[in-house]
Amino acid sequence: MGTTQLESVPEPKYWHLKTVLSEALDSEFAVGEILPNERDLAARFGVARATLRQALEQLELEGRLQRRRGVGATVVPTRMGVAVGTDRGSWPGAPGDDWQPADSEPAVPPADVARALETGPDELVHTVRRTRVSHGQPVAAELLYVPSSSVPDLTAIDAPAGPARARAVLRELDRLALEGQDRAVELGSARADDARALDRLPGAPVLVVTTRFLAGGRTAALSVATYRADTCRLTFGDEGAVEIHHGPERQAS
Repeated sequence: MGTTQLESVPEPKYWHLKTVLSEALDSEFAVGEILPNERDLAARFGVARATLRQALEQLELEGRLQRRRGVGATVVPTRMGVAVGTDRGSWPGAPGDDWQPADSEPAVPPADVARALETGPDELVHTVRRTRVSHGQPVAAELLYVPSSSVPDLTAIDAPAGPARARAVLRELDRLALEGQDRAVELGSARADDARALDRLPGAPVLVVTTRFLAGGRTAALSVATYRADTCRLTFGDEGAVEIHHGPERQAS
């Protein structure tokens, strides 16, 4: 039987290097230890720095390393488990919601968000920034977009910005009768603001969960939550909740 084209393609250099580096992490380095700099690692393994960076990116994606600007690549412990997402019958900020409101301000949303919210191209909406920390480590950052029509009484609240206004937006949103939610998950790259919030490098792999909250036959709010891909494996349960499973015994499917 002949060899298929796929079988004839050699393993990429960075993928082979990733395997070699993974074995070195197990045998030579302890959790919390910082790896040698890229120049030294590239010289040790006889590869170009571009190839080394690709291998390090893969190890970061698999949760073996954490890379920080000005620090380098650090060996990290086994991934920790975190439950995320709201119950399908609850608004963001409901009891049991572990997200922490950080700030809120009016802003023009991205075009795709404006279309989902059915707002005008230059119409301001309330944006709520929230963060999620687990075991002292930032694991997710969220932007919640809420049109003024969903929280008409917010103008009476004397909280121009900050966590107090964020909580006020969430309280007003909870007054609506929630009809349902739908979610989508995709792999992306951390933007500069998300990278800062998650203590990652810009461009680091992330999981983006977009949730539409439905009320009154329309999208009453839209959440864009960014999770660290090196930390999270998302699964959807019967109730629509999202859980994150970690550790080598639970490989991503």
